[in-house]
Amino acid sequence: MLETGAIKRFLSVGDYASYCRCVGSEKLSNGKKKGSGNTKNGNKYLAWAYVEAANFAVRFNAKIKSFYQRKKSKTNGIVAIKAVAHKLCRACYYIMKDQVAFDVSRAFA
Repeated sequence: MLETGAIKRFLSVGDYASYCRCVGSEKLSNGKKKGSGNTKNGNKYLAWAYVEAANFAVRFNAKIKSFYQRKKSKTNGIVAIKAVAHKLCRACYYIMKDQVAFDVSRAFA
């Protein structure tokens, strides 16, 4: 929370996820990929923290572990962990914005 700063400066959850480096960076023009710029934009410490949180969540929560295993069966483990980190990032945005408690069933439904 301290690393994020004021949550009101992010207009949407996508802006926050992008700041946390939890989404891919790509340039599209006319529906075609033109490159992957701005990969270093955002907060590297939040990116690290969400990946660490994802690793612990997979280890200690059954619902998150099943989501991770579904993703891992379709792609590699790094992409699957990053998907869990993205979900946790989105959940944290709403936790800070709405001042509500974390609900795993809402985040990983």
